[in-house]
Amino acid sequence: MNLLGLIRGNGDTRRSVSLSEKGDLYVAQAFPPYAELTRQGGGYSAMATAAVAALVVRPTTVAMATLFNDEPTKGGQSLIMEEGFVHNLVASANSAFSIWLCLHPVGMAAPTNDITVRNSHNGRSARSGAATLFDNGATVVDDGWFPWGVSGATVTVTTPGAVAIAPVYGRLIVPPQAGISLQVVATAAGGTFTAGFRWYEANMKNE
Repeated sequence: MNLLGLIRGNGDTRRSVSLSEKGDLYVAQAFPPYAELTRQGGGYSAMATAAVAALVVRPTTVAMATLFNDEPTKGGQSLIMEEGFVHNLVASANSAFSIWLCLHPVGMAAPTNDITVRNSHNGRSARSGAATLFDNGATVVDDGWFPWGVSGATVTVTTPGAVAIAPVYGRLIVPPQAGISLQVVATAAGGTFTAGFRWYEANMKNE
């Protein structure tokens, strides 16, 4: 049986599709990663402007940043997390810090929507507050915090410091009426951070 693929945007033009001896589909990535998702308009970023102090213990019920998916549970879009990130605004000299993430299940209490710095990834409307609520310094349920990414470090500086990123790449998905929180744990008190998330929105069924 011959497999044919339809070339998008080129009428009814079709090309043969090849499989390996194990049945794997041969594909070639024509664009950089995330280009197709971004083209479809589902990519967004949000970031706090007010810096929050880092913890020097494992996180529990206080989050530096919380992103809530306010879509309806039936037919709503999920948030496919790309990454969390922080900017070290005020640093403690020669200290280190790490990003921790906590995924909250469906039914969590919606946080206050007090973050206004948002943008889309392809120049469309940022949809501020349309489907996602973003809170700075929310009180949350401790649903299990885990470190993500590599730790950041500062050198004899005070203001400003380093940037750290927690790459998620779709390994965390926030379904409708669920959320995700971010916190920073540092080796020394006194450091403050602004935090944010990048994500993609899509209709998908969580099984």
